[in-house]
Amino acid sequence: MRRIMAAFVLLMLLALPAAHAVQPDEIMSDPAKEARARELSRELRCMVCQNQSIDDSDAPLARDLRLLVRERIGAGDSNSQVLDFLVARYGEFVLLKPRFERQNALLWLLGPLLLIGGGVALWLQIRRRAHGGADVPAPPLTADEKAKLAALMSDETKSP
Repeated sequence: MRRIMAAFVLLMLLALPAAHAVQPDEIMSDPAKEARARELSRELRCMVCQNQSIDDSDAPLARDLRLLVRERIGAGDSNSQVLDFLVARYGEFVLLKPRFERQNALLWLLGPLLLIGGGVALWLQIRRRAHGGADVPAPPLTADEKAKLAALMSDETKSP
C-alpha cells in the first residue's frame, strides 16, 4: 500500500505544471496584457541563471526584467518592440531562441552542415568499400620475400 501511495504522490508531483516565479505584485490588471507579458517572459533568458526563462527564475535581475517587460507593454509597445528593446540593451544572449541573422548564421547552420557532411562521408566510405576495397590484388612477392616465406614454411613443418 505504501508503494502505491508513493507512486501516486510521485505521479502527482510530476504532473504539476512548472512553478512560475512571477510575484502577485508584478501581475498586470489587464489579462490580455498579462498574457503577452508571460509569453514574452518565456522567450527571455535570465542573465543570472542563464538556462531559465525570466518567467521561471527567482533571481532579482529576472524580476527586474519581468517588470521592464510589463512596463514596456503598458507603454504600448508591441511584442517585437519589447524584444528589440531588450536585445539592444542586453544583447542577443537575452533571447532563449536566438534569431536567424548574419552574426549567428553559423550557430544555426553548423549542426545541419555537420550532419550532412557526416552522412556524405559515411556514404562515400560505404561506397568505396563496396566497389574497390576487396578487388585490389596484392602486389607480387619479390625473390627475397619468396625465400623468407619458404624458410618460414620449412621451419613450421619441422617443428612438432
